[in-house]
Amino acid sequence: ASIVYEDEQLLAFNDISPQAPTHVLVVPKAHVATLNDAEPSHDALLGAMVRCAAAIARERGIDASGYRTVFNTNRDAGQTVFHIHLHVLGGRSLGWPPG
Repeated sequence: ASIVYEDEQLLAFNDISPQAPTHVLVVPKAHVATLNDAEPSHDALLGAMVRCAAAIARERGIDASGYRTVFNTNRDAGQTVFHIHLHVLGGRSLGWPPG
């Protein structure tokens, strides 16, 4: 993996199949299978993931132009790895709706 950030709670790395010029995954080291499994005790961890995504966007210079953060939850949403992770996408215009 091409690691772009790591601390005691999180690991962030470039996606191996990028869908945008910037496509980074922010992954907690603690296992939570899906957002449906998140509990109030995970609130700080989820907040740290979002703050990490914003810091990566600033670092990559896409914060002003815009970026997208995405949690896919379960198969119909495209979740293929059942350990939550936050996608950070940017560096190009992103259409809506996304899928």
